Amino acid sequence: MAAAVTAMAASRTSLLQLLRPKLLGPSRTFSSFPCCRRPCALPLLLRRSSSQPAPETLEAPIQGLDSSTRAPNVVDILQERGLIESITSENLRSACSTPAANPLKVYCGFDPTAESLHLGNLLGIIVLSWFQRCGHQAVALIGGATGRVGDPSGKSLERPELDVETLDKNSASIKDLISKILGRREGNEIAIAGSENETFLDIGDDKGGILQKGAFFDSISEDNRSSDESFMILNNYDWWKDITLLEFLREVGRFARVGTMMAKESVKKRLVSEEGMSYTEFTYQLLQGYDFLYLFKNMGVNIQIGGSDQWGNITAGTELIRKILQIEGAFGLTFPLLLKSDGTKFGKSEGGAIWLSASMLSPYKFYQYFFAVPDVDVIRFLKILTFLSMEEIRELEVEMKKPGYVPNTVQRRLAEEVTRFVHGEDGLSEALKATEALRPGAETRLDAETIEGISEDVPSCSLAYDQVLNSSLIDLSVSTGLLSSKSAVRRLMKQGGLYLNNKRVDTEEKRVEEADIIDGKILLLSAGKKNKMVVRIS
Repeated sequence: MAAAVTAMAASRTSLLQLLRPKLLGPSRTFSSFPCCRRPCALPLLLRRSSSQPAPETLEAPIQGLDSSTRAPNVVDILQERGLIESITSENLRSACSTPAANPLKVYCGFDPTAESLHLGNLLGIIVLSWFQRCGHQAVALIGGATGRVGDPSGKSLERPELDVETLDKNSASIKDLISKILGRREGNEIAIAGSENETFLDIGDDKGGILQKGAFFDSISEDNRSSDESFMILNNYDWWKDITLLEFLREVGRFARVGTMMAKESVKKRLVSEEGMSYTEFTYQLLQGYDFLYLFKNMGVNIQIGGSDQWGNITAGTELIRKILQIEGAFGLTFPLLLKSDGTKFGKSEGGAIWLSASMLSPYKFYQYFFAVPDVDVIRFLKILTFLSMEEIRELEVEMKKPGYVPNTVQRRLAEEVTRFVHGEDGLSEALKATEALRPGAETRLDAETIEGISEDVPSCSLAYDQVLNSSLIDLSVSTGLLSSKSAVRRLMKQGGLYLNNKRVDTEEKRVEEADIIDGKILLLSAGKKNKMVVRIS
């Protein structure tokens, strides 16, 4: 039996050395992974296209591994938290079972269609981080090339074309964002082992990872490499820029079946629409499929992950790997799209997308978005958007049902955890400070700098000093646009909801005094908890 396994492994290596099409670059050997017995668990939703049979791995199980030393299986974790929609094969679960001996490499793609990723992209980063935390290696792939085409998945219209300068700027911003988020995670708890063709980098207790030697990494530009070796950030333009159309058609296109491509859900919906689909968009699935093929062969990337709308693109990659390399062992995993309980997308608001970059949406406003999540959604979002243990989440769910529960207590925990993951401790501190400063009735002493720091997140206006000093607060509330009429101001005042600098005002005779003007240049008016106005005084 051992001899047969050795022979199969040898034949696999030989096959990789023989199949060396120009587009794939130099042949590489990558880490194998075990195919252990399936653990007792509820079966996953297993979705396969008609042309995507379940891969059968070539490797035998690793014998003699003490189960007590095994890290948690990332597939089990993702399934329990509701982060798996479909997988290409149940073998993925057993392939993930021994990260200490056989770490896998998993990638998720992000097209640079804007300067920042948004909330809809956050699940991809979270799933990558779960693989990291379970001892595997994460690869974030920025679509510097595919972003020039535009992914039709989930879109009713073709994406607007972006110029090269904008794409490069967006790519750099997204690389920096992902580096910060993935680089903040707590240490790589599990030692990662690999093949003899891999270089081990000892970079301290809080970082760790693998980089393979060879020409592949020489071809990756310095600007598109991650500076933190516990994960990798690549740009697919690095290999696409030298590929000609004729090469692609000859070495990849001939393996693609038009019928299979047209059967993809993202294509079928567009073909029957009034707008139809351009040839450019139609080829996108082959471009993304080739990315997986290239990474699989040159880096040993075993898994591609993406939202449920990426199933067709992901299986296009597993099909190309199976047909061109004639090797099994590439897996795909999709997670559900981020939706509210009413089925609408979670990530859009009246003001636009919920951006992950602090330069496009402040940590304070990001925090407030999660603080306002309805009770019906908050437990599910704790499961999919945070790294809290399931035990702690269940305890929070029980607390919500107890008499005397303070509203929004669990939302506050959700907002803190997600803000910390995306913006770090400094961003969370900034958000909490601004939240306290804007809370009506807060005892925190306000200063002009604090209010100016949040002025971009709330409405503001400018008035001359003599227009403010000694003016009636009722008149000022109307002239600044805080409320629409004097009667509305008086009504709110009687209800105890009108505040000046977070102090409740309950008398109609109140006029603005010199002492009310913070640092001689600013006021904060509040109508209830959410409606605010910053008044700058010149």
